[in-house]
Amino acid sequence: MPRRPRLAKAFLATATYLRIATYTRRSTDEENQPFTIEAQDTKLDAYATSQDGWNIVAKFSDDASGASVDRPGLERAIAAAKAGKFDVLLVYRVDRFSRRIRDLVWLLDELDQAGVVFRSATEPFDTSTPAGRMLVQMLGVFAEFEREMIIDRVINGMERKASKGQWTVGYAPFGYRVDKATQHLVPVEEEAPTVEEIFDLYTVRRRGTRTIASDLNGRGMRRRSGRPWSYKTVIDVLVNPAYVGSVAFRDILADDVHPAIINRDTFTLAQDTLTERGEHPAKSAGAGSDYHLTGKIRCPRCGQAYLGTSATGKRSRYRYYTCFTRNRYGTSHCDAPRLQADVLDQSVLHTIGEFYGNRTDLIMDAVAKAQDRHRATLAAAEAELAVVTAQLTQKQVVVDRYFTDYEDGKIDKTLLEERIDKLSGELTQLRRRRDELQLRLDTAPEEITADQLATFAHDINRIINHGTDTERKQLCGLLIDELRISPAIDTATPVFRIDLTAAATVTNTKSAPASKLAGARNPSSQGVRERRPLVETRGLEPLTPALQRQCSAS
Repeated sequence: MPRRPRLAKAFLATATYLRIATYTRRSTDEENQPFTIEAQDTKLDAYATSQDGWNIVAKFSDDASGASVDRPGLERAIAAAKAGKFDVLLVYRVDRFSRRIRDLVWLLDELDQAGVVFRSATEPFDTSTPAGRMLVQMLGVFAEFEREMIIDRVINGMERKASKGQWTVGYAPFGYRVDKATQHLVPVEEEAPTVEEIFDLYTVRRRGTRTIASDLNGRGMRRRSGRPWSYKTVIDVLVNPAYVGSVAFRDILADDVHPAIINRDTFTLAQDTLTERGEHPAKSAGAGSDYHLTGKIRCPRCGQAYLGTSATGKRSRYRYYTCFTRNRYGTSHCDAPRLQADVLDQSVLHTIGEFYGNRTDLIMDAVAKAQDRHRATLAAAEAELAVVTAQLTQKQVVVDRYFTDYEDGKIDKTLLEERIDKLSGELTQLRRRRDELQLRLDTAPEEITADQLATFAHDINRIINHGTDTERKQLCGLLIDELRISPAIDTATPVFRIDLTAAATVTNTKSAPASKLAGARNPSSQGVRERRPLVETRGLEPLTPALQRQCSAS
């Protein structure tokens, strides 16, 4: 159980055993700086060892920028703090924790509410005191100021380079190299003809980006990295203004600063064609919120995820779920058929409404079994906790007895130290086990009633029938763990999450996604209910005119 904030200072002042968690972070641009994860770990381990009663019980780390709190390691650290798994969170420097004062204040408040003290190994403050909290916020202000100054200097430097026609960042585009002396782009004789061919195939011969990629790969042509061409890398070539002799960075556009490979008329025609076909990245026809099952489907043939894709016809736009491999590299790499997104989305929504509205018996049974498993686990945990608590009491009595014997002169100092060292190790292990068991006992699942299920089913149907596309996608994300496609790609089996807070989460977009029912079985291991064929036996691939005639003939 986490301590109340006002008790944290008193606890630290009297505790002889403190559970320490460390947090380390390295920014993606700090590979050559002295803040590697390993270096921070070494210094934090040494610092914790030098403090009496400090024991490191958990370590969290991130390879990410300190400008945001959306970091997996940081999120796990805050969750563990709220669960009462440690007493002190230790960092090497405040800027390793956060470089934004607003985020830092919020993080410190989260730790304070959990009764966890924040410490830095290199900066003298103690957040269990008002003065310490003021000091750490001042350090946070300087960290944010330092970050903003670094960003400003880097951007200004890149803008100056771009205005002079110099290449600013990253690798040179295919067809060019960077002259080390002038920092300008120079055409590569071996690659420039391929760039010209790509523009010719797209603008003159009216080939599609996937056809172009397939044609280049079929002739054994590869990108500079040795990897095959894809429709995306073809589009990257078609939209890059470097090929007409320009360098672009933010609002800076410097024209005619290096030799062009493509003339401006051809480049403009390519942009118009991309927009007309709905392929231009800046004017993409596809929208992520249109696809309810993004991230839920895996290709049964190559194992990659299915993506939301679209094609624009003369009269309307057609939506599909397409295997990543097929979409990127073509049917020669994976021939799994596309899935009609409209049909699949509607079928899954219908299945969700039907399942929660008509099969409450399955839901109540699954919840009851999960609660039974949890209660069985709790009984064992309570019994073990009682044994561990009794052992802790006995060990403490033995320690007190040794000190009494030493004070009475019955044993010497050497024997006392030997016995106390041994008992201290045993006490540490027992305390850790006691904390683990207590955490398990404090996370009991809530009871679920038939009235709750009825209300939940009503809310689900309201979202399905009257909600927005974004709300329906959120609902699928919260209630569907995965959608399993059969090897023959003629059956889709949804695997449900049992989560009675999902509807409330959908209607409050600021709330974090609700987690699975505490104590429930991992839904990815066994589906609650299987929905039988959602499509006809011909498969999920949309009908082409030829296939239409063939199916009609049969």
